[in-house]
Amino acid sequence: MSSAVEDRIGSYVITPENIDTIRRSWSLVTPIADEAAALFYDRLFEIDPTVIPLFKATDMAAQRRKLMDVIGTVVRSLEEIETLIPTVEALGRRHVGYGVEDRHYDSVGAALLWTLEQGLGDQWSATTASAWRDAYGLLAGGMRDSANRVGEAA
Repeated sequence: MSSAVEDRIGSYVITPENIDTIRRSWSLVTPIADEAAALFYDRLFEIDPTVIPLFKATDMAAQRRKLMDVIGTVVRSLEEIETLIPTVEALGRRHVGYGVEDRHYDSVGAALLWTLEQGLGDQWSATTASAWRDAYGLLAGGMRDSANRVGEAA
C-alpha cells in the first residue's frame, strides 16, 4: 500500500502512520510474547467466561504461540492488507467450527487492547489504541463477515 493510500473497510482506516505505530508498539511486545499471550487469555476468560469451553481441549502453551504468530504475521502484512484478507476470511470460517460466535469478537478485541495496554505501559497512548482498534476492527470484520456467510449457507 503506498503512503498516500488508505485502506478502508467499514469505518476502520489503516494509514501508513497507523502501520508505523502498530509495528513500533508490537516490537515492544514481542520480547514478552508468552507473558502477553497469557495475559490476553486470562483477561479474555475473565471478561467472557463463555469462551472458556472453546479451549477445554486446547494445549494453551501452543495456543499462546499461535496467537502471537498470527498477530506477528498481521503486523508484518499490514501494507498488503488486501493479500491478508483471504487468510482472515479462512480463519473466520475455521473459527465457526470451533464454536466461536459473533459476540466473541468483541471480547477478543477488548482483551487484546487491554493486553497491549498492560504490556506497553507508558508507551501506550490514544494514538496507539486507535491504530490497534482500527487494525483489529478491520480484521475481525473480515472474519465476522466470512463466518456469517458460513452461517447463512448452513
